[in-house]
Amino acid sequence: MNWYLTKMIYRISCGDGKHTPQFDEQLRLIKAEDELHAFIKARQLGHKEEDSVLNNTTKPVLWKFIDVAEIHLLSNLIDGAELYSRIREEEDADYYTGATYRKAALLLDNCSHAFISTN
Repeated sequence: MNWYLTKMIYRISCGDGKHTPQFDEQLRLIKAEDELHAFIKARQLGHKEEDSVLNNTTKPVLWKFIDVAEIHLLSNLIDGAELYSRIREEEDADYYTGATYRKAALLLDNCSHAFISTN
C-alpha cells in the first residue's frame, strides 16, 4: 500500500448563496494500492463528507464536494488526515468549478493509463 496526498475541493454556500463564491481546498492523506485507487477513494471520501450546518444567524451553510484536483505519492502517514485547508473566494464560481472538473478528469485519465500499463 502507498500513501497519497490529494487536494479535495468543496464549494461553500451560505443562505441563499448570494455572496462571493467560496471554495474550501483540503489536502488529505489517502492510503491506497495505486494512484487510481487513491483517486477513487478520495472522491468517495469527498462525497461522504459533504455537510450542512446552521451558522450563528441560523442560515444554512453547505459544503458541496466538487472533485479531486491534485494527487501526489507520499511516504507513510495517517490515512484520511487533513493536512491543509484553505477557503477561497472566487468571482467566477463556474470557471473555478469547471477548472476543478478538468483537473479531476485529467487525473483520472492519467491514473487509469498508469494502472492499465502496470497490470
